[in-house]
Amino acid sequence: MRQAVRAAGVALLALVAWQALVTLADLPRFILPGPAAVFSTLWVSRELIAGHALVTAIEVLAGLGLGAALGFVSAILLAVSPLARSLLRPMLVFSQAVPVFALAPILTLWLGYGLWSKVVMALLIIYFPVTSAFFDALMRTPQGWLELARVMGATPARVMLRIRVPAAMPGFASGLRLAAVYAPIGAIIGEWVGASQGLGYLMLLANGRAKIDLMFAALIVLAVLTLLLHAAVDTACRRLWDD
Repeated sequence: MRQAVRAAGVALLALVAWQALVTLADLPRFILPGPAAVFSTLWVSRELIAGHALVTAIEVLAGLGLGAALGFVSAILLAVSPLARSLLRPMLVFSQAVPVFALAPILTLWLGYGLWSKVVMALLIIYFPVTSAFFDALMRTPQGWLELARVMGATPARVMLRIRVPAAMPGFASGLRLAAVYAPIGAIIGEWVGASQGLGYLMLLANGRAKIDLMFAALIVLAVLTLLLHAAVDTACRRLWDD
């Protein structure tokens, strides 16, 4: 409840500052429309925006789920296999050296303008933080726990499944929290490069037609979706692993 009140206060302060900037600077509507104009467009175009928001939400959720699952498996593989660490870790680092903007046209060429190029973009942008956070947590398992397991004759597989993975789940939760923020970025980049649906496509379309109030309305919906996704992931992680 306290967090909700704090968030509402911050949002109200941001709206007041936004309106003050528009009024004091006498900005034209095609540069920065006021909050009233944006929210009016949001209401009038609610069905249009909702349809595009649903497409973006599906892309983000699919990319988040697949990226989290792939990162989970990859981190365990890196933790148990020195060969995997020597081969995969340089590839993970190299993947972060290539800007995601550079990969978006290639993925669109390979996978088309549909859903999957955006899902893969979201997957790629969250794969590294999830894998890195979970792998680091796996490697920081308390040494006393591991020695006790060896004394009791536990196999490496049981040590991993019964001790190391449960102990590392808070680290995995940290990676998921980052992924919840990054996943929408990947989907929107994919929509900017090539799409016929989604909030990113709608923002480009509105900008090209000088409908700046519609562009800001879509941007606000995207921000709200991202905040809701992060809040949902954070709540789930705290209930499952952080308590």
